Amino acid sequence: MKIAVLGAGGWGTTLAILLHRNGHNVTLWEYNLEYANTLEEYRENFYYLPKIHIPKDIKITNDLEYAAHNKNLLLITTPTQFIRNNLKPLNNHKFKDEIIVSAAKGIENETLFTVSDIILDIFNHSKKDKIVCLSGPSHAEEVSRKVPTAVVSASINHKTAQLVQKVFSNSYFRVYSSSDLIGTEIGGALKNVIAIAAGISDGAEFGDNTKSALMTRGINEIMKLGLLLKAKKETFFGLSGIGDLIVTCASKHSRNRFVGEQIGSGKKLSVILKELKMVAEGVATTKSAYELSKKYKIEMPIVEEVYAILFEDRSPHLATRNLMQRNLKTETD
Repeated sequence: MKIAVLGAGGWGTTLAILLHRNGHNVTLWEYNLEYANTLEEYRENFYYLPKIHIPKDIKITNDLEYAAHNKNLLLITTPTQFIRNNLKPLNNHKFKDEIIVSAAKGIENETLFTVSDIILDIFNHSKKDKIVCLSGPSHAEEVSRKVPTAVVSASINHKTAQLVQKVFSNSYFRVYSSSDLIGTEIGGALKNVIAIAAGISDGAEFGDNTKSALMTRGINEIMKLGLLLKAKKETFFGLSGIGDLIVTCASKHSRNRFVGEQIGSGKKLSVILKELKMVAEGVATTKSAYELSKKYKIEMPIVEEVYAILFEDRSPHLATRNLMQRNLKTETD
């Protein structure tokens, strides 16, 4: 297939290399012209994926329209909050049969749209049954080194999901298919919020019991919102639900867990984000998740406390006390 990877961060570069290894014709688009030239010259993503060689026959460009022209599949790997502005030049492109795959994990702040909603809003001629979400426990640092990994390809059209499953699968990257697009998107986006909470717990040195409780109750909050949006319950017990949550809350590679850990140890969010090389999607998604909980009038106490810590300067210890002293409930509430 002829494939454009839109976004040359660590994940975009990793997937471009993976798709090339799978025998596809790959073009990698980088937003910054100077960095696109650096990638082209040195064939290494020094900033986001050091020591991983980019094959010479992967085309690298800063020209978005050139990258997207005459492709069978577009893979979007730019952070969610940048997708709308970054892809504006393609507004008038009449996508019809092209498959659009999202590997971003977030919810847009202004609209509260998932990535598939953003795509449909930007590309007026695209069809929802041609949109796929690729999600699951998959750090670029590991996939780029061929560490065995399993993810999910989800679309409302199961045949489209299965086609993407075949395009991406190989000996170290196993893809399962799903027809639950919204559930896969919600799981991938909100696990980053819970990962910030888990990181805060680590930074504050609360211990394993606390982090386990946050993860378990966190998947309950994610599922509560997902079911309200017509997702399937079983999705949240799969790779894009509990699977992605586990790796993001526990891994040294997780940017969202790292942000939380730094906050838990006493650093300010503004300082952390200035020092962070890559985007931690969970920070912006916390705002969206908080707004969604208010919009739909559902209790999401962990989301609310993370929001208060990030944006209202609430102390992690007060937030934890608030969670522990809530009215007693049954476990299924």
